[in-house]
Amino acid sequence: MSNIIFDIKNIDKTYESTDKNRKDLKVIEDFSLKIRENEFLCIIGPSGCGKSTLLRILAGLEDFQMGEVLFRNKPLRGTGMERGMVFQSYSLMPWLNVRDNIGLGLKFKNMGKKEKDEIIDEHLDMINLTDFAYAYPSELSGGMQQRVAIARSLANNPEVILMDEPFGALDAHTRIQLQRELLRIWESHKKTIVFITHSVDEAIYLGDRIIMMSKDKGSIFKEVEVDLPRPRERSNSIYANLNEELLDDFEKLHGQ
Repeated sequence: MSNIIFDIKNIDKTYESTDKNRKDLKVIEDFSLKIRENEFLCIIGPSGCGKSTLLRILAGLEDFQMGEVLFRNKPLRGTGMERGMVFQSYSLMPWLNVRDNIGLGLKFKNMGKKEKDEIIDEHLDMINLTDFAYAYPSELSGGMQQRVAIARSLANNPEVILMDEPFGALDAHTRIQLQRELLRIWESHKKTIVFITHSVDEAIYLGDRIIMMSKDKGSIFKEVEVDLPRPRERSNSIYANLNEELLDDFEKLHGQ
């Protein structure tokens, strides 16, 4: 069995209201999940089910009240360079060009300029944006900006990449292109990826395993191992049947 990189044990997360007339909001209750090393895990579920909150907990950007999260068998404490985060909004620094955005995290590492430049050049080449090295975010398309955000995360050489609906704002064609690009990067680097999406099709295309969360305070409604060879063909009958099955489950969740 693969090594477990995250072991989430019975966690609770409640947002406490500052308004006396409003109740506290519990978004995750008694949630447990093991995430395998080098796994591409996709998490889907209705809006408000706690999936983005869960991702932020794994990133160390949110705390939780009960339970435990272990990273490589040690309690998770705050943020760390071993975990990279990619958001739906590209979160690039508008005053920095592409090179400087990619190299932003490298400033905090003890390495010389030549080594930093080599890492930046490698990642520019990886995302096919070498010709745009000195362009600014405002001069790039949405898909190009998201490539830069992914490269910035990878340049720090994290063990885990946490992705919160990174392709959700893109048009269908660009989204498919970046799905293929992300798989190519993942297969060559074999990072652990935890990927949040609303798209059942995207989860099947990308994931080794799919976790479907319910509306019920972050509980798991369904877990599926995606036993399909890569590269995956959307025209494959097994792919199509799984897509239909999960869409039916999604409809049931929205009807809860």
